[in-house]
Amino acid sequence: MRNILIFLSLVALPALAQNEMTAKAWLENMSQALQHQGYKASMVQVQAGHIRPLVYLHDKVDNKEVAFLEYLNGPPQKAVRIDNTVTFIEHDQTPYSIFSNRIEGLWPAAFTSNLGILSHSYQFVLGGRARIAGRPGQLVRIISKDNNRFSYRVWLDMDNFLPLRMDTVSVDKNLLQQLMVVEIGQFDTTPEILQEAIKRQWPSARVISPQKQTYHWKFTWLPKGFKVRTRDHHRLYGSREPVEYIGLTDGLANISVYISESKTTELPSELTSQNGMAIVTDRIGDAEVVVVGQAPSKTLIEIAKSLRLEN
Repeated sequence: MRNILIFLSLVALPALAQNEMTAKAWLENMSQALQHQGYKASMVQVQAGHIRPLVYLHDKVDNKEVAFLEYLNGPPQKAVRIDNTVTFIEHDQTPYSIFSNRIEGLWPAAFTSNLGILSHSYQFVLGGRARIAGRPGQLVRIISKDNNRFSYRVWLDMDNFLPLRMDTVSVDKNLLQQLMVVEIGQFDTTPEILQEAIKRQWPSARVISPQKQTYHWKFTWLPKGFKVRTRDHHRLYGSREPVEYIGLTDGLANISVYISESKTTELPSELTSQNGMAIVTDRIGDAEVVVVGQAPSKTLIEIAKSLRLEN
């Protein structure tokens, strides 16, 4: 009888500890799991009715984070990350590298950085539990505190804290986009593909010098929590037209602002796709402004109208 009681207590204690965890604590454990655990996840991205399967592997080799991403449909498209360098390998393209501590297009940047920055704009709420990819999952709702951005639902593996599913939800609580794991596994020995990746000589990441800055634009209003992540002057691919680019983020949502000389062509003021990606345009003096991002169109309109040219 005593042995049975000891066994039951060992089984029950971890479950009781999880029951006492806050939503933020679940997310903090997820952040650690994403950065330090070795795992392979087969996933699907669902956007506007399109399903995009992919596979992602992650581990640490020689104290360096190594990751590999491959999209499984269409022309070959892969990415390899070695610590703060990401190399892209695409069909009919010469491989190239950039400085980055993450591969874009999967989990948001805040999931592997400072979750505290989200508390200004979102509240974390525990939801129910569900089975996803054969794994028990705990739902954490990341709810926007205003109507200037979307909200998110994240299911975390109750055994290892890795994310199993993330939904992007509109202000009206409609599902806009989904990233879901269909199979996940952890490994103790680093897979050969990651071992080979860290040994290989990838193209060097280059810092592209921006063109000489002629104008400087500032925002008189941004949604709470949004900051300027990057600012650059360059020419758009396939065009000789110079544009000023400003990247904004709140840690979850990314918004891109492009500013160029005004054209005579009449542009639509607002376009919105089914996955919540909106495009708005405006003219400010002699400049044409295009704002793109997965956020309510009214937010992008307000951002465009808040631009002012500094003297």
